[in-house]
Amino acid sequence: MSVIRAFIAIELIPEILEQLDRISKEIRQKSGTHAVRWVPAANIHLTLKFLGDVSVNNLALLTDALSTEVKLHPRFTISIGGLGAYPKVRTPRVVWVGVEGPEPLYTLQRSIEMQMERLGYERDPRDFSPHLTLGRVSRSARPDEIHRVSEALEDYKVGFIGLNPVNEVRLYQSDLRPQGAIYSPIVSAPLAEVIP
Repeated sequence: MSVIRAFIAIELIPEILEQLDRISKEIRQKSGTHAVRWVPAANIHLTLKFLGDVSVNNLALLTDALSTEVKLHPRFTISIGGLGAYPKVRTPRVVWVGVEGPEPLYTLQRSIEMQMERLGYERDPRDFSPHLTLGRVSRSARPDEIHRVSEALEDYKVGFIGLNPVNEVRLYQSDLRPQGAIYSPIVSAPLAEVIP
């Protein structure tokens, strides 16, 4: 049986991606370390649901369920800005830029989570915390490297970056290659222009 790795996400507009690319490069320069695997700007997106392995035989059912669910929700706009790290800036493992969204973002994410659970995909035990991953600190990073990344994050300020309209949700295939992941959209599911 053939399987692919897949996830559901919101694509970002080019103007936002350009800003995120600039921020990544500047933090990389400030930290002076190669301990962070930076996400190429073209791969940055707002993940709504990571599915993991998906059977190719189930793709039609999955895309139908996603399209049917998404068109019940209105279009909205998200606000991008702020900089942080998980679990915290002092001990960074994931470097991120923040996302603020209206209630429709959270409603959409919850409904996708429930719809995917009905299809047999495990519910994420963590609460949805919208963010854009800029980079991941290597597990083999030395304490001094982690400290340099932490200092760079504390010194670097990111304010409001911009607004990103959300008109559709995409199902992506993720191919893990030695040079990094390649994300290919499988289907775009449009949100409703107007909710009656």
